[in-house]
Amino acid sequence: MQESHKRVQWVYESTNDKELEDRYDQWAADYDNDLAEEFAWNAPQNATDVFIKHVDKQAHILDAGAGTGLVGECLVSAGYKDLAAMDLSKGMLDEAESKNLYNAFHQMALGGDLDFSTDEFDAVISVGVFTQGHAPANSLDELARITKPGGLIVFSLRVDTYEPAGFKKQQTGMEEAGVWELAEMTDQYQPLPKGEPEVWHRIWAYKIK
Repeated sequence: MQESHKRVQWVYESTNDKELEDRYDQWAADYDNDLAEEFAWNAPQNATDVFIKHVDKQAHILDAGAGTGLVGECLVSAGYKDLAAMDLSKGMLDEAESKNLYNAFHQMALGGDLDFSTDEFDAVISVGVFTQGHAPANSLDELARITKPGGLIVFSLRVDTYEPAGFKKQQTGMEEAGVWELAEMTDQYQPLPKGEPEVWHRIWAYKIK
């Protein structure tokens, strides 16, 4: 197994937020190159392709789980300018800051209360966060709280975690409670075709009511 593949598995095996934060801090400098060269990571662009169909270019946007800013690069290329980055890893945020994509940086972890006002953002995007050993399904409650009515939440989700990790129950429960409505759901695709072709994702987009 190549070193970059071992590193991904090592991150997936994190048992708590502190461990996850520390491992991402250690990976930050090599993260972009590893994902591009070894995995052909395409989820940021796929999520952006959905996002641009629904969100105005003047929107105030939170990139939740921004990492090194790979989603931010796609959004800026698409014409968005008002971006805030949030990640649990200071090392990853430092890498993102060096790219001059975001106007604000927030070190926070999904899964608990977020230090943002209710209805603070016009839209939220979260890519590669709802996966093995990362943010739990109930994180979506807080993302919905901080998004304005009529705003959009776009996120990638591993297909094999949809039911076992409680996302199906969470997402449908929020629909039934009138929190949001489905705006778009993509077909399954391979986000890591070069390195982990067995992994499948979908992009989900929900409009806040």
